[in-house]
Amino acid sequence: NYMSHDQGYLRFFAYMSFFNTSMLGLVTSSNLIQIYFFWELVGMCSYLLIGFWFIRPIAANACQKAFVTNRVGDFGLLLGILGFYWITGSLEFRDLFEIFNNVVDNNEVDFLFVTLCACLLFAGAVAKSAQFPLHVWLPDAMEGPTPISALIHAATMVAAGIFLVARLLPLFIVIPFITNLIAFIGIITLLLGATLA
Repeated sequence: NYMSHDQGYLRFFAYMSFFNTSMLGLVTSSNLIQIYFFWELVGMCSYLLIGFWFIRPIAANACQKAFVTNRVGDFGLLLGILGFYWITGSLEFRDLFEIFNNVVDNNEVDFLFVTLCACLLFAGAVAKSAQFPLHVWLPDAMEGPTPISALIHAATMVAAGIFLVARLLPLFIVIPFITNLIAFIGIITLLLGATLA
């Protein structure tokens, strides 16, 4: 009965259902285009849910902050997807991994460009998972209703970035720099989170 008194009761559950659908689409995607499409839908749902009480200026500012911060990471993700499509000519995960390994083994592509594309893909995960330096949106995301703060942002949406990294692990393993960068960003975020807590 937490939201039963709220005028936006039906809107709340519509947003929650839309968010759940977007997350299910994200985890069942078989290629990078579907991942990106549902990734954007998750970001849009987050914006709508954080700004659920949009009449309050704090909530309105918080949803804008989350939206802009996530767009930075999403733009990096889009550029990374386009870069890997240019390298491999495929967006299907199975083909992408196989072609990428062959291209790297035969030295057919500039390794610096591959590293840049991998970093751009990781930028999307950094923003969505609220990792350093794109972590600034998460504290303000608590302006939404409590179920959103607890269930969605703490458990589900932040895990979307980790899911993306796990899904793209066969690409990242081939590039030593990106695995070190993932560890470095994770350690900084861990220390920052522990210090702020």
